[in-house]
Amino acid sequence: MEPAIVLSIGLAAVCIGVTGYSIYLSFGPPSKELADPFDDHDD
Repeated sequence: MEPAIVLSIGLAAVCIGVTGYSIYLSFGPPSKELADPFDDHDD
């Protein structure tokens, strides 16, 4: 296989992995530990 194809597939896999992990952190069980700055700020 061409090195450019392997590099493209690897880069796409990394991007998909980072996106999936960020969605998991935002909406999954770890989201309970995230602080909301708008709730912390009193006006």
